[in-house]
Order: sequence, then structure tokens, then C-alpha cells
Amino acid sequence: MRSPAQPDPVDVPREHALLVVDMKRYSRIPEARMASTRCDLDSILDTVFDQSGLNMPQRVDGAFDDNGDGAIFVLSARDTTRLVDPLLGNLNAALCRYDKKSRLHSAPEIRLRASVHVGPVSLPDRRNRAVVEACRLVDSEAVREALNAAEAHGAYLAAAVSELAFRRTVRDGRTIDLDERHFLQATARVDGKPEFEEPCRLLVPGVSPVLLGPSITDAAGPRPSSAPAPAPARGAANSPSPEAGHRGPVLNFLGAMDRPTVIGELDTLNLDQRQR
Repeated sequence: MRSPAQPDPVDVPREHALLVVDMKRYSRIPEARMASTRCDLDSILDTVFDQSGLNMPQRVDGAFDDNGDGAIFVLSARDTTRLVDPLLGNLNAALCRYDKKSRLHSAPEIRLRASVHVGPVSLPDRRNRAVVEACRLVDSEAVREALNAAEAHGAYLAAAVSELAFRRTVRDGRTIDLDERHFLQATARVDGKPEFEEPCRLLVPGVSPVLLGPSITDAAGPRPSSAPAPAPARGAANSPSPEAGHRGPVLNFLGAMDRPTVIGELDTLNLDQRQR
């Protein structure tokens, strides 16, 4: 006979919103600084939750789990939109302020991967597929690559929003400052977990998906070829054709050319003399 504490497996648990955060390079922090760095992150998260109009989940009801280099937050499903917008933007801004104004010179910087998901979750045990999926999203190669790209563009956060959470928030017009143009469509995969393959939307606050796309292996859509175009044969005709387009290089001079020796180095020079 089933214990009263055990849920009936036929019953679908109540839906909840999920936020998972994970700190990059936490394991490389000297042990003596791990506690203080995590304390700084907790302070940042407390501030950002309040700033975003959200109540910080409490450990006592199983809605919060500290996993060392990050955390799992379980909130009401009605809070899903606020986790996407404004929380992700506020979190990136808070990490930036911390790095520029509050972080001690000797303290490690904090850069985060995050995921937002929504699905059935039973509390306090959280033994549900939605929790596993949220953790897989934050550990996916796509969001890891996005965070590497974020660093190159001065951002501190990369987030993967599940397709379900994206549809219920951004696509349904519930977000205020974000729309579909701010996200890059990608596929989330985890090394060593071949059973997990899910569509997601990547967000790096303040970084355009156009800049983000080339860095993501599993971004949706055609990827531009990085192979150089073959050089034309010496003396080959450079006249344009409808089938092939221009063959060979085309130089656009924006000012007067006073170096005649340049001509001697070129087989063919196409000058566009249209008025601009």
C-alpha cells in the first residue's frame, strides 16, 4: 500500500517555473575563496530577485537547492515571464556592477550560465523530468559556447530558455523588453548524454544574436562557410555573369587614388563610378 506521503503516479504534479544558475570555472577557485565567492553570488541573486518582483524561494519547502557552484530555484508557473524578463537582464547588469565596482581585485570574477524552464514539479522532492531538463539546459554545449561568446563581448551571463518557456512568455507577448529578435534558436545537447536533445532559445543580454550565432555549433539555420573563396586564375576574365556573379576581387575606392603603382599589381580593376 502506498504511503500517504507518496504522490499518486497517475496524478500530474502542479506546474512550476524553474531557474537554474551555474558559475563558470568555480572548481578552479582556490578553496579558501570558494565560500566568499558563493556568498557574493547569493547576495547578487537576492538583490536581483527583489528587483525583478520575485520572492526568493525558501529551502524549507524544497523550492531552493544549493549545489555548490550554482542553484536550482522552483517558483510558481505564473512567475515564468519574470524569470525571462526582467530577471535575466537584471542579473547580467548586477554581475557587471559587481565586477566593475564591488569585486575585490584578488577575488575571482563571476560569470554565469542560466536556464529557464517550466513543467510539472512535485515538492519538496523535485524528482521530475522538468528539473532534469532544466539542469541539462544549463549544462548544454550551446549555452557554454554562448557564455564564451558573452565574455568576448563584455557580458557576464548566457541563458538557455526552453522552447516551452519561450512560447509561453516571449512568443505570447508577455515580456516587456525582450522579443524574438533578442534570442538565438539552437539545439541543446550535453556531452555524454545522448538521450538529451532539445530545442532552446539562447540569450546573452546586450549581445545581438547575429554576433552570437557564429560561435554556436548547434545554432538553427545555415551556418556561413569559413572556407576561403578560391583565387581566380591569373588573367582570367572578371566580367560578371548572372550565374556566377563577380569573379575575382572588387576594390571600392572611397577617395582619390594617387598611387599609380597599385595598378601595376592588379590584373583587372573594376571601378564603380556611380555617384553615392
